[in-house]
Amino acid sequence: MLPTLRQLQYLKLLAEHGSFSRAAEAAHVSQPALSAGVQELERVLGGPVVERTRGNVQLTAIGAEAVKRAQDVLARAEDLVEAARNAGRPLSGRFRMGVIPTIAPFLLPRALPGLKTAYPALKLFLREDLTPRLVAALKSGQLDAAVIALPYEAAGIDHARIGDDEILAAAPVGHALAGVGPIPRGALKAEDLILLEDGHCLRDQALAAFDIDAPRGEEVFAATSLPTLVQMVSAGLG
Repeated sequence: MLPTLRQLQYLKLLAEHGSFSRAAEAAHVSQPALSAGVQELERVLGGPVVERTRGNVQLTAIGAEAVKRAQDVLARAEDLVEAARNAGRPLSGRFRMGVIPTIAPFLLPRALPGLKTAYPALKLFLREDLTPRLVAALKSGQLDAAVIALPYEAAGIDHARIGDDEILAAAPVGHALAGVGPIPRGALKAEDLILLEDGHCLRDQALAAFDIDAPRGEEVFAATSLPTLVQMVSAGLG
């Protein structure tokens, strides 16, 4: 015998609210009905999922593990229901998209208004994060798609190229390299570089494009966004 979705939902609510009365209220059922559902779940799992004390409950080891797995099962069940309701309607329902922070502030303000107009039934959930964590979220099913910078090795993930961007170097006004056009490979090796912090894929790609080894030791400053990096350069810090 397997647990039912209702039993898993009862356990999840019990973990969230910490009492049978509040969990029953959240589930819109009577307290005896919720208690009976939890007891049946305990019989299925072969052990207690909560320790009952006066007024409150605490999860057992079995209960804590069951809650963790129940959250994933319930989320996938909700996805199934939503997908079935939106079958035959392109780009409708919930769509979870990740985007790297070096792209998000430039791409999203231009793309989202048109997307919302063209697909009003689309419920877009955005997550801004570094590439490794976005790829991990894709593989685990927490995201439906992600906008990242290529190349990036991600086995088991399909990808499509949506555009190309140049890699540009920002230099202070009056710098010898300012406005000279394409910069030869290796020309920045002697410069004091301000880079995005470690973990940004654009950092590695910029170093490779200009044939520069990654800095060793502690960096004086590492930016977390491109606008911050440009402001630091304009202040003459690199």
